[in-house]
Amino acid sequence: MAKFLIADDHPLFREALGSALQLKFPALSLVQSDSLDSTLKALSEHDDVDLVLLDLHMPGSGDLYGLIRVRQDFPTVPVAVISGSESLEVVSKVMGFGALGFIPKSSSSEQIAAAINSILEGDNWVPEALRDKIQKISDEDRDLAQKVADLTPQQYKVLYLIHNGLLNKQIAYELGITEATVKAHVTAIFRKLDVYSRIQAVLLAEKLQLEPPGKGTQEEVSKNG
Repeated sequence: MAKFLIADDHPLFREALGSALQLKFPALSLVQSDSLDSTLKALSEHDDVDLVLLDLHMPGSGDLYGLIRVRQDFPTVPVAVISGSESLEVVSKVMGFGALGFIPKSSSSEQIAAAINSILEGDNWVPEALRDKIQKISDEDRDLAQKVADLTPQQYKVLYLIHNGLLNKQIAYELGITEATVKAHVTAIFRKLDVYSRIQAVLLAEKLQLEPPGKGTQEEVSKNG
C-alpha cells in the first residue's frame, strides 16, 4: 500500500486530486495538509509517506521556501511539486532544490499517475516540453537556499515582512508576537543569512525571489498554485 501526502490549501483541489489518485492507485492511503506548518506536522506523524505532492503557495510557505523546508527536515521523503505555474525558471529551481518532479495542475489524471509512477521508480519527471530546457541553478542560488533552509517558518515570515518594508513594531502586530520576539528573530535571521543589515537581508530575499508566505503576512496572496 502506498501513502501520499497532498499538501495544498485548496480543499476542492485536494479532494479532486485524491479521488483521481485513488482510481489510479488501488489501496492508496492519503494524508492531507493545507499549510506548511500542517505539512511538517503530518510528515512528523507519518514516517511512512511515500511521496509528497506539494503546492508552492500554501500559507506559511511562499514560492520555494516550503520545498526547501520540507527537503531540509525530511530529506529521505520524495517530493513532487504540483503547481499552476509552468515557468521554466520556477521548474528549474524546483528541480535544482531537490524535488523529484514538477507536475502542472493542468495535467490529466493519466499524466499525473504516469509522473508519480516514474518518481516512485526513482526517476525525475517534468513535462516533456521542458525536459531538454531545464537549467542548472547557480552555486550562489544553492548557497542562498541552504541559508534560507536554516530559518524556521516563523523567521521566514519575519524575513518576508522585512522584505516588504515593515518595521519591527508592524511585524509584531502582523504576527501577533511581541516586538522583543521580533528583534530576537531578526538577530537570528542576520546570523543565519550571514548579513549585517536589513538591506542586505532584503537583497538576499530578492535573489531568491521570495513570495508572500500566505496567512500571517501583510496581505493575502492571490492564489494561482
